[in-house]
Amino acid sequence: CACKWVLKHQHKLKQAARSCSLKVKEALGIDERPYEQVETDSECTFSYTDLTTKLSDPSRLRTKPEVSDLKFGKIFTDHMLKIFYHKQLAGWQKPVIIPFENISLHPAAKVLHYAIELFEGLKAYRGVDDKVRIFRPELNMMRMNKSAYNAGLPTFDGYELIKCINRLIQIDQEWVPHGEGSSLYIRPTLIGIDGTLGVAQSDSALLYTILCPVGEYFQGSNNSISLLADPTYTRSWPGGCGDQKMGSNYGPTFRVQRLAHSRGRNQVLWLYGPDHQLTEVGTMNIFVFYINDHGEKVLVTPPLNGLILPGIVRQSIIELCEQWKEFRVEQRDITMKDVIKLKRSERLLEMFGSGTAGMISPVSSIEYLGELIQVPTMEHSYPVHKKLKDHLTAIQYGHIEHPWAKPIE
Repeated sequence: CACKWVLKHQHKLKQAARSCSLKVKEALGIDERPYEQVETDSECTFSYTDLTTKLSDPSRLRTKPEVSDLKFGKIFTDHMLKIFYHKQLAGWQKPVIIPFENISLHPAAKVLHYAIELFEGLKAYRGVDDKVRIFRPELNMMRMNKSAYNAGLPTFDGYELIKCINRLIQIDQEWVPHGEGSSLYIRPTLIGIDGTLGVAQSDSALLYTILCPVGEYFQGSNNSISLLADPTYTRSWPGGCGDQKMGSNYGPTFRVQRLAHSRGRNQVLWLYGPDHQLTEVGTMNIFVFYINDHGEKVLVTPPLNGLILPGIVRQSIIELCEQWKEFRVEQRDITMKDVIKLKRSERLLEMFGSGTAGMISPVSSIEYLGELIQVPTMEHSYPVHKKLKDHLTAIQYGHIEHPWAKPIE
């Protein structure tokens, strides 16, 4: 009957309606939401109003660690968020918050065989006023939807996920550490769980979010890092997925990271192309602060050309520096030849990495083609990287009221 046909095909009908809606809005010049730059099937999304919660039994609540004992990603909170997607059941199911548990997967789940998986990383901070704030979550949602769209996984309304995550944090709010330098790390993850072999997109998926209290990513907040830059190894390439937060971008990097450690270096400075362009440092974006040929101070970072992740801290640094107008800010290619030339002419001032986990990490040296290049990042009385970190942490911990970090009500 007609009812059965509609039920069977309602997912496709909703997708078609969404597509038509997007085309109409595009023709009329209507921007539905300012940060949504990819097509999202938000007409077929989960909703915060459908969220249900099952609290953990009090006897099973875990002991919260001392802030001084926190290691990154080692300890998790009492609850998690789960939202299933099944194409045959009209798409997204109702979100649930449940006690933290292991995930059961079919042995043929596509995430296990074809790395159909993506994730995000953001943080919640307990401010000086004891209010909890998340730093720019809408940018993570935009990036996550773009990754999902490219991976053939279902997209969703980012605002709805933010509200669900906020509720999860409210429930586990006692896990948000007290004291600056610590935070609650938030890991939304989307995986393909269709139990069928065959290289094709997954018709079933699981979106889940887990939380873990963390301290400094690099122990000792003022410590600088040393890098290994070996052009033999490439992290990403044009037309690839190096600009998306997928697990498949990270697994192949571990052997090079081990090589860096064996050489006494903390991280890998990833290079690309015959001219050895700087792309990323470890899992962070890279910045170089220098004096140009005209005597001007310049902060430069590689452009969003598909080779690097569009980092939220990266974007925040660029926006802050453009507001300050104390020096030029450029997004362009920069090569190791440029770095060496600046160093030899004593115009290289600072280098640092930026990312959610490590925030801002100053670079002190680079091993490149048998030469150890010393970077004077730590030799200034109040370097740019320190000023940026101080300002960003002031926003995150509520010293400065700012729209980038609104309290969770």
